[in-house]
Amino acid sequence: MIVVRSFDELTNDPNSVVTVGTFDGVHLAHKEIVREVVHRARMREGRSVVVTFDPHPKEVVTSQRGPVSLLTTIEERLEQFSVLGVEMLYIIAFTYEFSRQSSEEFYRRYLIDGTGVSEVVVGYDHMFGRDREGKTGELVTMGKRYDFSVFAMHPFTVDGQVVSSTQIRKSLAAGDIERANKFLGREYSLRGTVVRGDERGRTIGFPTANILPDSEKKMVPLNGVYFVGVTVREQTYFGMMNIGVRPTVSDASRRTLEVHLFDFNEDIYGEEITVRFISKLRDEQKFASLEELTRQLGHDREGSLKLIARQQERQ
Repeated sequence: MIVVRSFDELTNDPNSVVTVGTFDGVHLAHKEIVREVVHRARMREGRSVVVTFDPHPKEVVTSQRGPVSLLTTIEERLEQFSVLGVEMLYIIAFTYEFSRQSSEEFYRRYLIDGTGVSEVVVGYDHMFGRDREGKTGELVTMGKRYDFSVFAMHPFTVDGQVVSSTQIRKSLAAGDIERANKFLGREYSLRGTVVRGDERGRTIGFPTANILPDSEKKMVPLNGVYFVGVTVREQTYFGMMNIGVRPTVSDASRRTLEVHLFDFNEDIYGEEITVRFISKLRDEQKFASLEELTRQLGHDREGSLKLIARQQERQ
């Protein structure tokens, strides 16, 4: 996959099939759109192109400016698009000035004169241009003017619910990992560097790796204890992760992320790991003593081992 980050790097192919969007999460509905782009490009013997934005438009647009909880960093999106067979990914630096273009100005400069376009594939709720003024009907009219066709996807549903980034964020905020994963079509993950903590876990038989996420914008699920898969040095382990303020051992309000890996006892300080959230075990809670906490962690481990056994049975 060719990755382009500058307009000057673009090559124009008038037979390109293009889709445009932020695609945060690259969830099941996004994947359907991208697969359609790849399929239609092959049918036309053309080029499949995804145009996306970084940073997320909501970080920039005045009416919506503020913290954004990302489901995927731009690097994670890039990896997902590559797996789906996209030939060119064009990442546009999203600025306030860029956002003030009209919908037609955007399409004319970045698609018609930029990537080239024979067909545009859009989601059912596609909106674009200044203040998201452009809608699918306007895009169809524009296509007639500039000689490209438009294919609009139907809503993609799972269990009767429309899949969207908003719904996945709501699920993660509620600790509903299973629903989030079902909509994503994979296990929600985050990457981070292992940093030093107070090493209290070692004293009670549950050593943990404290994680500093690679991106402060990346969404972290609701506080609680989770059954997770962890990739370390290209090897995968199971474990359990605590997200929260550790009320039993600390009065601080700072949120921490720490993971205990099963059957693992290596020094990985300073290394990057990837955590995949599989299931929520319980809410975070305050215990009366370290002994009570240790007993509960033992129960959490037993529950996790049962989940591992179930996974192995399904394989």
